[in-house]
Parts: sequence; structure tokens; C-alpha cells
Amino acid sequence: MLWFAAGVAAGFVVAHQINQTKQGKEFFSSIDVKTKAFSQAVADAYHAREAELREHDAA
Repeated sequence: MLWFAAGVAAGFVVAHQINQTKQGKEFFSSIDVKTKAFSQAVADAYHAREAELREHDAA
């Protein structure tokens, strides 16, 4: 567990250092956009399926 925590901490330090560069900021920005798009797609699909189930229960 100690090694896992050390690895996570090291990852945060490295990510912070990378984010200080122009290329790093662009990289993390693109990851952020893709993550938000994926999260929105999952939420939309969830809500669509929920609506389908409600229609089925109401019928």
C-alpha cells in the first residue's frame, strides 16, 4: 500500500511539472475535453435508457 501511495504522489508531481510547459498544458487540455465529452455521452445514454424504461413501465 505504501508503494501505491508513493506512486500516486510521484504521478501527481510529474503531472504538475508537465503541466508547467506549453505542450503539457495543451496535452492536459485535450484530455480534459475528451473526458468531458465521454462523460456527457455516458450521461446522455443513461438518461435516454432511463426514459425508455419509464415509457415501458407506463405502458
